[in-house]
Amino acid sequence: MVLAALVIHAARILDGRGHEVRNAALVVDESKIVRIDPHPAHVDIDLGDRTLMPGGIDTHVHIGWHFDKNGRSNDDGTGESPDAYAMFAAENAYKTLLGGVTTVQSLGAPIDKTIRDFSGRLPLPRVLTAVEPITDSKLTPDQMREAVRKRAAEGADVIKIFASQSIRNGGAPTMSQEQMDAACGEAKKLGLRTAVHAHGPESVKRSVLAGCTSIEHGALLDQATLDLMAEHATFFDPNIDLVFRNYFENKSHFLGIGNYTEEGFAQMQKAVPKALNVFQMGLKTKGLKMVFGTDAVAGSHGRNFEELVYRVQKGGQDPMQAIISATSLAAESLGLGASIGSIAPGYEADLIAVDGDPLKDITALERVVFVMKGGRVIKRP
Repeated sequence: MVLAALVIHAARILDGRGHEVRNAALVVDESKIVRIDPHPAHVDIDLGDRTLMPGGIDTHVHIGWHFDKNGRSNDDGTGESPDAYAMFAAENAYKTLLGGVTTVQSLGAPIDKTIRDFSGRLPLPRVLTAVEPITDSKLTPDQMREAVRKRAAEGADVIKIFASQSIRNGGAPTMSQEQMDAACGEAKKLGLRTAVHAHGPESVKRSVLAGCTSIEHGALLDQATLDLMAEHATFFDPNIDLVFRNYFENKSHFLGIGNYTEEGFAQMQKAVPKALNVFQMGLKTKGLKMVFGTDAVAGSHGRNFEELVYRVQKGGQDPMQAIISATSLAAESLGLGASIGSIAPGYEADLIAVDGDPLKDITALERVVFVMKGGRVIKRP
């Protein structure tokens, strides 16, 4: 049920833009934020000594990827009924919402559209989808443009392009400059963003010069390429922890499928310190816009904030900057910076509260006790 004129009090309010207000209340009218009230006349929900903040925004998930009835990784519903596949995807989305993430960008599979279409009716996060990635490196520039138009016609919110191999195969470039120019140029003409899977300097350079919106992964980057991304205002989504750790923890569920071989797992192990190093270089790169994304696959849905904990504890990121990367900056990267990701008048009431103060103890983000999506209370203490 959507509640009108709801007043929510908390010991701390973080606005997602780097500001903190202590001992205040937030006024929500239906689905929108009205204002922060430092002296409310009454309180409808008292969160006590907790921190209220915008819901998290994960810019890279695969919401339909799950472990099937046999315990095996299943990313496309193979061997299952459409109903079963949809239920697995909905379960993943619900776990993600309860974990404090109110918006996700799923990159992507057609099932994402189903979850997106029901996200306003069911307790699910807001979903943006690429529908289906562009992976074929044999496409001509004209065929790349046609592939972009096809996905746009299918209802994609963003175009996902594989410009390099998987890290399990070494991460080498797979798309030429001409191909990237064609794909990103066509997407821009259609008013669509582009999210590019790219690990090394050459594939990232081609993507940046083509005008693509964001780089996903980038585990093998150097300083010159990070500087180039900053110069072109290209968003960087470095997935440095949860995706790897989840694979290692659930190795038996993946091993033997595609490039999930012993050698593939060895390549991922080698990539972990490299990805961490790139992230730490990124923190020192002036003007680089690093956003929050996890590449959540089967086994990691709902655990999204573990990535932020790692970025702060192991990567050395400032806690407030980490939170900004998962709220207002992430919203900006999705083209939604004027409607979500911040606590400000007129913004969507996508809110969470965590037990404790994440500015002092970032693990508080793993203790989500309150979730509101579009003014609707989903979880409360």
